[in-house]
Amino acid sequence: MIRISAIMLGLVAGFLVALVLGRVDVSSFGTGPLFALPMPLRYGLDFDLALFLPIAFIYLITAIETTGDLTANSVIAGEPVRGDLYLSRIKGGVLADGVNSGLAALFNTFPNTTFSQNNGVIQMTGVASRHVGLYIAGILVVMGFLPIISSVFLMIPKPVIGGATLVLFGTIAVAGIRILASEDIDRRKAYIMAVSFGLGLGVTLVPDATQQLPDFIRQVFATPITLAGLSAIVLSLAIPETAIDAPAAPSPTVDAVAAE
Repeated sequence: MIRISAIMLGLVAGFLVALVLGRVDVSSFGTGPLFALPMPLRYGLDFDLALFLPIAFIYLITAIETTGDLTANSVIAGEPVRGDLYLSRIKGGVLADGVNSGLAALFNTFPNTTFSQNNGVIQMTGVASRHVGLYIAGILVVMGFLPIISSVFLMIPKPVIGGATLVLFGTIAVAGIRILASEDIDRRKAYIMAVSFGLGLGVTLVPDATQQLPDFIRQVFATPITLAGLSAIVLSLAIPETAIDAPAAPSPTVDAVAAE
């Protein structure tokens, strides 16, 4: 039980410590209504081509991200990562992302995608049941009608959130490494991975690198996951599988050279 509830216990303990140290802002608590219904299209409906194109690219990349998250989820939960069942899970996850994002737009909030930290939660707690997910979904729907609960979560200081998610973000990297380790990485795949990782980390560490680009291109390339994902797609299509996959010719050994 302690292992399963460790994340919540950490949040509560961190919140109490922050409260004692005076790091919690309680001024906004109780200012909102107790119950509220969302109003669809509160800000109207519009279409902007300049915004549509970069967001379309982002949606393409989030579909790739969803595939990776669901693959990691399958690995952690002991489910297959090949075959009809796996493909059915991927299709259902991508479809759910699209439907949920459409609903989110109608109800005045941001698009959504799979949350990688949930894989960390599954790995820490060992709970991967769909039934638990359905119960949590129901709880979140109910909480959506109660703004006062949202104000409670907004009071949690960022350092407390960061401490709670520190291990979760690390487990995401571990899940990604497990997926990569299950593949035979030849020179072609290693090159694609190296370029994608390098570009993604590059715009993260040097965000000014894309500032001189036109707005349309900058909105696409300034996001690490978008740039890395597009790079991986382009390189996968551009580099033939047979051109670079062949093993390099073995170099002559010292003994062979000496014999000659």
